[in-house]
Amino acid sequence: MTYPLPNASIDLTGHVALVTGASSGLGKRFAQVLAAQGCAVALTARRVDRLEALAKEINDAGGRAVALALDVTDADQLLAVIGKAEEALGPVDILVNNAGIPDAQRAHKMSVELIDAVLDTNVRGPWILACEFARRRMAANDGKGAPGRIVNIASSAAYSYGGGGAALYSVSKAAMVRITETLAVEWAKFHINVNAIAPGAFESEMMDGMLSRMGDISQHFPRKRIGNPAQLDSTLLYLVSPASDAVTGTCLRVDDGQGGR
Repeated sequence: MTYPLPNASIDLTGHVALVTGASSGLGKRFAQVLAAQGCAVALTARRVDRLEALAKEINDAGGRAVALALDVTDADQLLAVIGKAEEALGPVDILVNNAGIPDAQRAHKMSVELIDAVLDTNVRGPWILACEFARRRMAANDGKGAPGRIVNIASSAAYSYGGGGAALYSVSKAAMVRITETLAVEWAKFHINVNAIAPGAFESEMMDGMLSRMGDISQHFPRKRIGNPAQLDSTLLYLVSPASDAVTGTCLRVDDGQGGR
């Protein structure tokens, strides 16, 4: 096979992505970035009014987007949502597992309900959705299969925990990294690439809540700043584009040096 020089295309024309947690924060930015590169986007979250506003923005700019209600703790919704996206936009070949929630509670004070909510949202939901995505890619082309890309959004908390009442969140994001590594091995022969991004502290609704509880944590970072979601654009595009064809089972840390090593 002959590759272009350089082999660095991030053109997503003709591709269809499904993004979870697309109503705000990083998920919203991811959807906008994918659409800007020619990708049709299924926007999913619980706050449908926000999704519809984002879909209108993308469609008015010449892109293609559809808003779909999704509670990632509901297995039935997870198993159905890709089919709904494909009815509207065509075969989904990119999945961005972005939806997540914090725990914001000391481990010994957490209720069972909160434990379940964090694990269902951050671990169980992405697993179920990734597996449904993979099944559909394997069955594509009359059972001959078709390539796919999964990007799981982990966190720098998967690698370091500084305290502050987010122990279970840290555990759940470490699970996300391991999910990425194991599913990449299982699905490599089907040409389904599974990778992850581990952001540090970036501007989002979740981060706003943390800052309100803990104050300006940026002053403890080497560069004394909170990241802007735009600084994740190139990483996302690399992992879903032809440029990263041979990259699978990798978690890219984008943390501005915040978490140490």
